Amino acid sequence: MNGIHDLGGMDGFGRVEREANEPVFHAPWEGRIFGLANLALALGVANIDAFRHAIERLPPLTYLSVGYYGRWLRALELLLGERGLLAEGELEARLRDPRAPAVAPASRPVAPAELGSRRPR
Repeated sequence: MNGIHDLGGMDGFGRVEREANEPVFHAPWEGRIFGLANLALALGVANIDAFRHAIERLPPLTYLSVGYYGRWLRALELLLGERGLLAEGELEARLRDPRAPAVAPASRPVAPAELGSRRPR
């Protein structure tokens, strides 16, 4: 391995600072992403190996700038898009107007309710 995600053992990043009484999640959205990622895995959107591979495929600048759960979010977005469960631009549209109706992709290959019966890729 020789990618941005393979930083283990490299010098120059300084000490790992441990936070006293560090919470499991630093912000509520991190816990939500943890839950969404685990739900996606349980429903068969992907398996743990595909999820890790999605994290490893993030652009280096993204990988280094979005933080731990930010990587989980970006990997989940990538996998949902690749599986046809998230339309191009759907998240951006919902962020602009959270009350807007969900946008269904034109060719959704599998309905979310059917995911439990599908094997992960």
